[in-house]
Amino acid sequence: MHPAFSVIFLTTLIGAGQGLFLALFLAECYVFIAALPLPPGAFFALGSAMVLGLLVLGLVASFFHLGRPERAWRSAAMWRTSWLSREAIVLPATMVVVAAYGLAHYFSEAGAASKPTLVIGLVGVLVVLALFICTSMIYACIKFLQEWASPLTVINYVLLGSASGFTLAAAYAGYGAPGLVHMYTGWGIALTLIALTTRAASLARNARLRPKSTLQTAIGVRHNQIAQKAQGFMGGSFNTREFFHHASVRWFRSVKWIFLALVFPVPIILLLIGAAMSAPQVLVAAFVTQYLGLVAERWFFFAQANHPQNLYYQAIG
Repeated sequence: MHPAFSVIFLTTLIGAGQGLFLALFLAECYVFIAALPLPPGAFFALGSAMVLGLLVLGLVASFFHLGRPERAWRSAAMWRTSWLSREAIVLPATMVVVAAYGLAHYFSEAGAASKPTLVIGLVGVLVVLALFICTSMIYACIKFLQEWASPLTVINYVLLGSASGFTLAAAYAGYGAPGLVHMYTGWGIALTLIALTTRAASLARNARLRPKSTLQTAIGVRHNQIAQKAQGFMGGSFNTREFFHHASVRWFRSVKWIFLALVFPVPIILLLIGAAMSAPQVLVAAFVTQYLGLVAERWFFFAQANHPQNLYYQAIG
């Protein structure tokens, strides 16, 4: 498939925002049971503003993928059957809950954890998880794209988004709440390692896939020997632009190793160094590195999906 950078930025930005919200709520739970000290000032309120900013940036990025942005509201019309429509509903709902969570903390005493903020936060966790499911199921529900049609697609969206969010939380805590840095670092490393396991499993699974369609079934001709000599028309078309990535095999393979390095080992090393040295700049570098790796990972995710129609357009693809 052709990777659209608008969708790549949508999924990676909102994923980091969702993960950051989960990190904020986890810290509040620790504070509520007195397992961690209360962060100073408006830590939770400002963190919620960061989450909201990431969600808004992701939503803005998604508009660049629309042919008629003024009709974007119609995307929610088919919520009974479409995961895309459900995402279009759950994303604004998530923004509302995150805003309410941040405001509740802003107006609470010293931003402290309390039962009302915990209740709002729990609702936020539910809508965040629902958004993860809606976003990932847009791709996992497409049965004829074998690379996507797997529970690992949903699992990887949740884990990769959560890992980037906790890495961002460690960087944020490095400046605003040093007492939370080690907790966030530990969770960030753990989630990154688990995500490495599941992403590697999906890569191994996809490497073993074989097309269910053949050139014969693609064009409806049962002859044993078929060779396409031309596309059938002079120029390209929507089919040849949108259903193939047009990158070289060498570049395609390089992107895989780039994202495997940037998403997993490099951020883990930077998190360990940043936490050990109490260096928030290194923690920021860990998040930036991991996010850039996730952009490459999402490009690879889309490019790896092999649409059956490419059997017919193989002379161009």
